[in-house]
Amino acid sequence: MTKTIEFYWDLGSTNSYFALHLIKPVAARHGAAIVPRPFNLGHVFRKQAYVLMEEPKVKLRARKIDLMRWARRYDLPFRMPTKFPMKTSPALRGALAMRRFGKEWAFMEQIFAAYWERNDASVGEVEGLKPIAAALGVDADTFARLVESDEIRDALAAETDQGLARGVFGAPTFFVGDEMFWGKDRMEFIDDELTSPSPPRAQREPAAARA
Repeated sequence: MTKTIEFYWDLGSTNSYFALHLIKPVAARHGAAIVPRPFNLGHVFRKQAYVLMEEPKVKLRARKIDLMRWARRYDLPFRMPTKFPMKTSPALRGALAMRRFGKEWAFMEQIFAAYWERNDASVGEVEGLKPIAAALGVDADTFARLVESDEIRDALAAETDQGLARGVFGAPTFFVGDEMFWGKDRMEFIDDELTSPSPPRAQREPAAARA
C-alpha cells in the first residue's frame, strides 16, 4: 500500500514555499505520494481575527532574516516579494482546476516560483495564472472558466473546512495518517512517522482519558 503525505498549503505562506521543496526528498525516500490540500489562509485568518502584518516589527524583521537563512541553507532562490501579503484564493482555485488535468503539483511549483523567486504577484489573479496553465498544456480559457466556477469555489471551501475540522490552523501542515505536523521544520518527524508509524490514538491515550 502506497504511503501518503497530505500537504496543506497556501501560496501566501512563506513557509509553504520551503515545505514544497523540502517534502519532496522525504516522500521520495519512502516512495510516498504527496497529496496537496489547498488551504485558504486568508479565510482562516479572518475567522481567527489574526492580521499578519500587525505583528511587532521586531518579530517581522527577525522572521525575514530567518527565512533568508533557510534559503541559503537549502540553496533556494527565495526572495520576499514586493507585494506581500496578497490575495491567494485564485491561485488556490487554480490548483484545484489543474487537478482535473493531473497537473496540480506542476502548477504549484510554477506559481510558488513566480511569486517567491521572481517577485511576480500577477499569480494572485486569474489573468496572471492563465499563461502558467497554458505552458502546462491546458487551454487558458478553459482553465479560467474552471477557476471562476461555483464548483471549484465550493471545492476550495470544502478543502479548507475539512482542514479546519482536522485541526489545521496554518500552513504548511502535513498529515501522515492521523498524525499532524505543522511547519517547514518538521521534516525529520515526518520521516520518522513514515519509517515507524505511530499506533492509533486510542492505543496511546490513558485508559482514564478514554472512559
